[in-house]
Amino acid sequence: MKPIKFGLSFLFLLLASKSFIAESKCSKTCDLALASYTIPVGVDLAYISNTMQSKVVSKREDILIYNSDTMSNPDVILSHSRVNVPFPCDCINDEFLGHTFLYEVQLGDNYDSIAELNFSNLTTVERLERDNVYTRNNIPDFAKVNVTVNCSCGNREVSKDYGLFITYPLNSEDTLESIAKDTNLEADLLQRYNPGVDFSQGFGLVFIPGKDVNGVYVPLPPRKESHLARGLVIAGISFGGICMLLLLAICIYVRYFRKKNGKKSMFSTKDANGDTGSKFIVVKKSPEFSFIELANATDNFSLAKKIGHGGFGEVYYGELRGKKTAIKKMKMQATREFLAELKVLTSVHHCNLVHLIGYCVEESLFLVYEYMDNGNLSQPLHNSEREPMSWSTRLRIALDVARGLEYIHDHSVPVYIHRDIKSDNILLNENFTAKIADFGLTKLTDVASSTRNTDHVAGTFGYMPPENAYGHISRKVDVYAFGVVLYQLISAKEAVIKIDKPSAEFKSFEIKTDESIDEYKSLVALFDEEGDSIEGLRKMVDPRLGDNYSIDSINKMAQLAKDCTNRDPKGRPRMRAVVVSLMKLNSSIDDGSMRSSEALSPIKELDEQN
Repeated sequence: MKPIKFGLSFLFLLLASKSFIAESKCSKTCDLALASYTIPVGVDLAYISNTMQSKVVSKREDILIYNSDTMSNPDVILSHSRVNVPFPCDCINDEFLGHTFLYEVQLGDNYDSIAELNFSNLTTVERLERDNVYTRNNIPDFAKVNVTVNCSCGNREVSKDYGLFITYPLNSEDTLESIAKDTNLEADLLQRYNPGVDFSQGFGLVFIPGKDVNGVYVPLPPRKESHLARGLVIAGISFGGICMLLLLAICIYVRYFRKKNGKKSMFSTKDANGDTGSKFIVVKKSPEFSFIELANATDNFSLAKKIGHGGFGEVYYGELRGKKTAIKKMKMQATREFLAELKVLTSVHHCNLVHLIGYCVEESLFLVYEYMDNGNLSQPLHNSEREPMSWSTRLRIALDVARGLEYIHDHSVPVYIHRDIKSDNILLNENFTAKIADFGLTKLTDVASSTRNTDHVAGTFGYMPPENAYGHISRKVDVYAFGVVLYQLISAKEAVIKIDKPSAEFKSFEIKTDESIDEYKSLVALFDEEGDSIEGLRKMVDPRLGDNYSIDSINKMAQLAKDCTNRDPKGRPRMRAVVVSLMKLNSSIDDGSMRSSEALSPIKELDEQN
């Protein structure tokens, strides 16, 4: 048994159990939950009922009956006050209790405004990004987005007297004592329903017992004993015995391993309740940092140190042990993604893949990376305030990314498919050397089992090839996305573009409502239409380049991108052939000569040979 594989496998089991506790599996649901909604200025009950429409709310009166003690007139509501909105409490994917609302995006909406204003912080930007195909800055107007709100059905171990619960977003004024006073409930009871939660943190959700339409607390329904239930108890006891035996075997192994190797492979941390739990991990070449080290390096994760925000957490700048680092703080619910990045980046090493410096599993999940001074590729391409990159720099970036992909496709052991190549996931150091980042589990698949994805479609809208919709996954998924990046290096445009004046000639997709039709065009379709001629191609070039480029070089890059984005995966080149073509194209720029035929001609021949 190899220590690295053993350590990571067991860490997965431990962290998965933590995630299970944080967002537990649910076997049955309750019919109703309440959401505490803070009313913004200018919003009335009709707006709230329309936003949070469900099988229990269709009009404002459905909300009014749960707030009769604080509100008598539905036409007079006080801004910044809270109202309780009823909603169904479902079991989502057999994993956690919650309800998914379908929200129609309005003009000017983004994930931040949807989470904070429309849904009163009952959800988060991270969850919206995880549950929808649209990226944060590319949400089509009048699209439908999934908005998931967590709920609770009570806890028999805490009390049988409460079976209806309020999902309550904390704000800066809240404390445990103030909420206990407002609800006339014991502070200890509220804390036991929310173990480890700091009620004064100013953000996050807590669950508070709520009153029904009659203004009384609803008890939990009596538990019905059955043969099935007794069978499950027996099965649970048996499973617990197996787990104890497994833990004993692991302890024996760890003790033997420590004795043999003279290295510490077990460490303990305290959870929010002060309980101590043991975790085992052996990670080669990746040092473990303490939570205190990370907190000190980031000024306790202050906003001033925050440099990024992703689907599974936030990224902070910090100097650790004399090195500039980027520290990704991930949630316990992101266990799979954390373990995927840890597994990949401790086993694959290449100059064009971001370097993992270390990790931490105290308080939360942390990955520590090398700091990349120039951010991600999307920033210099789309930020007009930054100095534009030269054409030669863009060519070198294309080659860097191609080499990184070639490595994980053909040379790493095992080989991988990234599944979310995009400009946001390409990082640039101080010399504009490009490195591929973000190796989360939902975006990375072992090639050996990658013929069909039965879990869910992964990737980013605009970068996903047609076959992704049918779950067909191969290396060619990354090749297609890389082709989109090549088009972006030429044009500095987003992967999906809103069409100002729709035309019947455009190959676009529509988002329709009763009042209007909005059309969006993929960058691939735009180049298909405009890039066939030299004059059309000139119009596509980033205007910030001025005249400082060779149209011959641009044309060759565009032809390569077209090959990469072929609708038929079999018609796309492998990354080794792409690397060869880009090497030739880069050398033609370096040499100052613009050879018109030899830079791209070998691509198909080389690909056929391989």
